[in-house]
Amino acid sequence: MTNIPQRLLGEALFFSSKKTPSKTAVIIKGEEYSYSQLGEDAEKLARYLVKSGIQRGDRVAICMNNSWSIIVSIYGATLAAGIFVIINPQTKADKLGYILRDCGAKILITEAFLKNEFLKAVENAPDITKIIYSGKSFQITGHQNFELENFEISLLKSEHATVLPKIIPNDLAAIIYTTGSTGFPKGVMMTHQAMVFASWSLIEYLRLTEDDRILLVLPLAFDYGLYQLLMSVTICATLIVEQSFIFTATIYKQIEKYSPTVFPGVPTIYAMMIAGNKKNKLSFE
Repeated sequence: MTNIPQRLLGEALFFSSKKTPSKTAVIIKGEEYSYSQLGEDAEKLARYLVKSGIQRGDRVAICMNNSWSIIVSIYGATLAAGIFVIINPQTKADKLGYILRDCGAKILITEAFLKNEFLKAVENAPDITKIIYSGKSFQITGHQNFELENFEISLLKSEHATVLPKIIPNDLAAIIYTTGSTGFPKGVMMTHQAMVFASWSLIEYLRLTEDDRILLVLPLAFDYGLYQLLMSVTICATLIVEQSFIFTATIYKQIEKYSPTVFPGVPTIYAMMIAGNKKNKLSFE
């Protein structure tokens, strides 16, 4: 049997969920989610997005903390042939609104606790037709030009008969925005082909295998954080997800509990670990 090489981002999830359906794909707050769960939820969301009007090439903005919902949203948007735009949840309303307008996002997937920011942002984002949010339900008073839907309910409303659009490797997969620290954020357009190539290049360079357990403390809105997810799913590894490196004691407990083999970071994270080691010796065996 001939193995067909990966061409699209979503194919990695398809291959992994078929190869190792019961294996743990993601660990978040002590909860373990299998590859079959990830594949099923991502496909449900994809069908719901298509049912909601998303067509090939439409932008789906995702503004969430590291969580199960954001991982499902990334692959759901991809399988729906949408272009996902991940936005840091700390982004204020003015910049969030600018990004939504700039990319022409049709759907925003976010979290209920961010409503004060995203409701202001969408006032000047006329292309938004629907907001899907995770967390506690809430109501909006007055007239609005978009629909509200709870994330968990959207999965239940998915219809298996909905046909997912076809895409090709040269189609855009994502638009990754800069932080906008020197002005307004700038979007970098990435095709499926480019992101698949980058994922496999990093996998080969780092010599990652399906036995690896990657500890993610970087935000998925940060490109290197995003690639930890893409690489992990590509090789059937396990991703241990944390929101940030702020609470170091919690991270160290996770390291002791799950014994990650890969710990990606940035210089400030390692500097904090070195400083902490000088006060209280760290040892992970």
